[in-house]
Amino acid sequence: MLWKALIGAIMSASFALAAPSAIAADAAQLSKDAQATLQSLYTKVPAAKALGPKAQAILVFPKVTKAGLGIGGQYGDGALIKGGQTVAYYNTAGVSVGLQAGAQTYGYALFFMNDKALQEINKAEGFEVGVGPSVVVMDEGMAKTMTTTTLKDDIYAFIFSQKGLMAGLGIQGNKITKINPK
Repeated sequence: MLWKALIGAIMSASFALAAPSAIAADAAQLSKDAQATLQSLYTKVPAAKALGPKAQAILVFPKVTKAGLGIGGQYGDGALIKGGQTVAYYNTAGVSVGLQAGAQTYGYALFFMNDKALQEINKAEGFEVGVGPSVVVMDEGMAKTMTTTTLKDDIYAFIFSQKGLMAGLGIQGNKITKINPK
């Protein structure tokens, strides 16, 4: 039974990677989901709440689906929030190869701490996580010891709401591209 669910998830993720514009979320709903997700993150992670006012903008992906069986893929839509308002929409997509099996959903938020990092996301060919500005993934321990006076990196990433059965979660190798949802 699990393998049928896994195959279905892989097919869904493959379809999502192949046709992102066909399944882009409704703009109003995506904005609402991103705002609610950010508020939830602030409630659960004090370090994220402390970073929020210092960030130039925050890109929130409320739900990313990742699935794989040898070859994997992930996809999700998100909203860029600046000054408390949604100003643009993006998708994140990635493909991976290796010893992997499973399906998972999660969300993540990228806190852009300076204008240079924020400008990178609007490059015509898209923004590739792990290339360009430094991205620090904030795990539970790091988030507890971080203070706003020790900030020195371009982008801070928080991964949250992990559900499913898949090992090796990360955002390295994802490509983020601007979209125009309906």
